[in-house]
This record gives sequence, structure tokens and C-alpha cells, in this order.
Amino acid sequence: MADHQQHIAVIGAGWAGCSAAVSLVRDGHRVSLFEAAPQAGGRARSVTVQQQTLDNGQHILLGAYHDTLQLIRSLGGDTAQLFLRLPLQMVYPPACDGMSLIAPKLPVPLHMAIGLLKASGLTLADKLALARFSSAAKWMGWRLHTDVSVNDLLVQFEQTERLVRLMWHPLCIAALNTPPERASANTFLAVLRDSLGAGRAASDMLIPRAPLGAILPELAIRYLQQQQMTVQTGMPVRALHRHGDHWSLSNAETTLPGEFDQVVIATDIRNCQRLLASVSDADTTSTLPDYQFEAITTVYLQYPATVRLDRAFYALPDHAASQHYGQFVFDRGWLDTQQAGLMAVVISAPSTLPETETLAALVAQQLATQTGIQALAQPLWHQVITEKRATWACTPGIRRPSQATGISGLWIAGDYTDAAYPATLESAVRSGKQLASLIRDSARQAR
Repeated sequence: MADHQQHIAVIGAGWAGCSAAVSLVRDGHRVSLFEAAPQAGGRARSVTVQQQTLDNGQHILLGAYHDTLQLIRSLGGDTAQLFLRLPLQMVYPPACDGMSLIAPKLPVPLHMAIGLLKASGLTLADKLALARFSSAAKWMGWRLHTDVSVNDLLVQFEQTERLVRLMWHPLCIAALNTPPERASANTFLAVLRDSLGAGRAASDMLIPRAPLGAILPELAIRYLQQQQMTVQTGMPVRALHRHGDHWSLSNAETTLPGEFDQVVIATDIRNCQRLLASVSDADTTSTLPDYQFEAITTVYLQYPATVRLDRAFYALPDHAASQHYGQFVFDRGWLDTQQAGLMAVVISAPSTLPETETLAALVAQQLATQTGIQALAQPLWHQVITEKRATWACTPGIRRPSQATGISGLWIAGDYTDAAYPATLESAVRSGKQLASLIRDSARQAR
């Protein structure tokens, strides 16, 4: 319980904002949460298509996402029911020239050693290169003195062409949503450290069974309301106003009710920059770096319920010149029986893609060709969802901002703030939790 309860405004009900709001309430503060959209969740939101509730993109989490999983459990969520937990794996369909590596449920480091020994589709040279990479990365503490691109890292560690193409490039794209030629090696190594280099369960892959909104944001909102906190959706905040030691908020029409001791901006980068710039008595426009952004496209394809894959998901060989754009395919029927026959094909960090109708047809044909299941060439319906600014580009040496803005009582939270992880749900949750800790420390120092 806080020694001195404060009224804190949290702007943005994405995963960072929800994490911050819950943590602040648990510290004894009074919180008012404002969200511009009709529903909480931020960029990880749900849409309704053909009477199906779908995420705006297929996600996958890691067992290493300790803060996310802990927060969900603390709010009453049953992670065993909310996620399908699978061992770390990189498996391609049998009909294509791929690989199959599955880490068995054995203690570290046996799980990777045995998994590598039993892996198919890799030569002895490939397996030795992977073992050499893991050993050297662990020896150097999973970090380079000078950050470089993931491609440069793989060259430095003498990884084979086949291993790079079938394992490292897909893992980099999935983890950082940034092409390996311009992705940060140190951030990639940080993800590998907490998965491959940690306890066996940390490397597990968790696929959401339920829409992401039901996994955290809805639980967080319910908790806040139970604690008698103010939660307002459909309420954009356009500007911040400081009045001595207090703050007020306004939108395009009027000043919002309430006076606040502190303000937390937990919006996306663009809105965060706009709100910082609205503080008229300080130059905060240089607080955030000039982020570049990467898109994620998810192609949903519905087939008859009898059409299914023999695994929950496969990696796919992507090759734009062959018009093969899909990188992973998820069979939603493994996650929810009500979605039998529904496939979600993920295209991360695409450069250029055909128009929607053509893309859906090409992806369906890619599935049929690479899985050998000809029925996949003819979906009943399709939906293509593209998030153009899904993540910020995780490039070498990028300097992420501190959560303290330098203005008393004004903070920021989001997956783009200073942390070791890329733009992930875990990074957002950690940011919200860390923000609450910083406010707690700040209050102690002020006494």
C-alpha cells in the first residue's frame, strides 16, 4: 500500500497501459484509465469476420514471458486453458524441403542437445554449426560488445546457408518482426538467452486459444472496475496541461474531468510523441527516437471443418520470387473446436505484397503446394488483415527512451521504452510493471 495515495491518469489501455494501471492500483494508488478505441487491447485487438472472433494478427508467446504469464494468473486467468503450450520447435511440412527440430521435455541443456541429435532435414555440418552457435553465445553472455545486424552475427558464427534459411531467419522474423539484414543482433540474442539459454519451459511456445483481448485486457479492466477505478473507453486524450503540481487532460472538444498528481502515457509511439509535444512549457519533442515501423499481415483462410493440418502450426519456406509469401501457418482448429478448418498464415515484415484478393489466392496455393493437401487451394472465404505499424523496426544500436520524461509527474510506458526485448507483448507488460516501480521509487526519494 502506498504511503501517500495519488491520483494517476493512465492514457492507453493496451498491454502496457493495463499492466501499469493494475500495478499502480496494487501499490495503493487511485487510477483513471483512458482509451481512445471502443475496446481495450491496443494493437493486439480482435475483429469479427464471418461470425468468427479473430485477432488482428496471429500471435505466439514464449514460456520466457514470465511477467505476462504472472500478470494473467494474478488476475484470475488460467494460462493452461488460455494457451496451447508446445515445446520449442521448427517444423516444416513434409512435402517441402525443410527441417524438423523439436526440443523434448528434458532438463537444460539436454532438451536442445537431444532435439538437435534427432532433428531431420539438417546435415551434420548444420547441426555442428547450431551447437557451435549456442555454446559461443552462452560463453559471451548472449551479448556483443558492439551491436550488429543478425545477418552479420550469423556470418560471424559461421552458420550454414541451410540453417540460416530454415531456422535463424524465420526465428528472427518471428521474434523481432525485422528482416535479419537490419535486425539487432543483441536484441535477438536477448530473446535466445531467455528461451534457448534458460530453463526448458522458458523455450516453450504458447499459442493463444482465446482472442488476446480476453487473455489480458478484459481481465485487467474487470479488476480495475472491481477496485472502483475509473475506466473510460472511446475517450481520446489530445493534450496534457500542467497546473503547478497537478495535471489535467483534454480532447478535441473539452477538458476531461479530474485532476491528476501524475500522468502515464501508454499509447503507441505516434500518439505518445503528440502528447509529449502538447506540454507547452517544455521541449520534449526529442524524447523519442525517429522510429521506423514494420508491418504484419495475417491471411485467414476458412475451409470445411474436415480440412486440417497434422500439427498446430508449421513453418513455411517463403520466397517472394516464387510468389510464396507465407512464413508460418496455424491451424486454428487445434486451438478452438469452433474454428475447425480455419488457417492463419503469417507474413511478418513484408516488403511488398500483391493486392488482397491476389495475395489470398497465392497463399492458398502455397499451402496446397507445400503441405501436399490440395484442398487448401480452394478456401470457402478469406480475410486479409494488415497492421502497417505493427511494430517498430528493431535495428542495431537503437536507443530506446527512458520511462522518465524529465518532467516531474510525467511518464511513458510501452514496448518501445528502454528494455532488452523487442516489440512484444512481454516487453509491453514489463514496461508497465517497471513504470509502477519507478513511481514507487520516486515517491520514496521525495520523502
